[in-house]
Amino acid sequence: MRGTGRISEETRARVLEAARAVNYLPDGRAAAMRSGENREIGLVLHHLANPFNAELVSGVSDRLERDGYLVSVLDSRDDAERQERNLRALIANMRGGLIWVPASGTDAATLDLLAAQRLPVVTFLHRVSPDLDHVELNNARALRDAVAHLADLGHRRIAFLGGTAPRAPRTDRIAGYLAAVAERGLGAPLVWPCEDSRRGGRDAILSLRAAHPDIGAVVCNGDMVALGACLGLASRGERAGREVSIIGFDDVAEAALATPALTTLSVMPYDLGRRLAERLLARMSDPAAAPTTLRIDATLVPRDTTAPPSPRRPIRSRRT
Repeated sequence: MRGTGRISEETRARVLEAARAVNYLPDGRAAAMRSGENREIGLVLHHLANPFNAELVSGVSDRLERDGYLVSVLDSRDDAERQERNLRALIANMRGGLIWVPASGTDAATLDLLAAQRLPVVTFLHRVSPDLDHVELNNARALRDAVAHLADLGHRRIAFLGGTAPRAPRTDRIAGYLAAVAERGLGAPLVWPCEDSRRGGRDAILSLRAAHPDIGAVVCNGDMVALGACLGLASRGERAGREVSIIGFDDVAEAALATPALTTLSVMPYDLGRRLAERLLARMSDPAAAPTTLRIDATLVPRDTTAPPSPRRPIRSRRT
């Protein structure tokens, strides 16, 4: 079955044919115990339904498959207790490495569990230990670029829309937004929280427009919020890029295909997944190497949802 030993090709062909006939599969866990090598990788993240995560998983899986690895994906939903169950299940099945977006409330006991197993680990987005390889986005710089783009178009009232979590990457994005607003002299900043979803963005832009009709542009915490905000404007008879300019964050495939096409801060989720996989492969090949941090810059991709402010329509007086 493994292609080793003094077995003739004729005999080997007959054995393999018999195995196929009865749907026999080798026990991978037993093989891993013999060889000391496991070809399965765990990937634990949050909210798999988000298109950003779906594209990221595809990038991770395609890159690791090239080297003969199988990826097991689990969704912790940003719940520390669920995350612990996921990690224990992965470890029990002898995974060879882990790519991990740590949940809120991740504690020292979870880190001790991974350290005790000597499991190669790469964290993403949320740093929980300086002793682990980490990949992060340059969030603050990205938001400064977004605000600069809007200010150069002539916008003076710019809000930050999306997210509720009081931790990175959202806090880093808000910090970049606040710094850019101050540097450009754009007046009082406005952070408008909402669920990071299409529905959340739709509802939030409606409440934002009602409370602050002078806001002419928003930078969103993610593309799903931004696409939802575009839908919310449409429900008011308005259009993103006309009454309100909108910038997303991620550049999921749908961003370029939307109507209007979404201006966004692109990190190319599929390629980002490939880079995460390559970082883990490097850690697995050299377990004793010093921990590495990789920071990914976002690139502003202007499309149809940003434009100079539209002239205010004059209010016509009624004839008596």
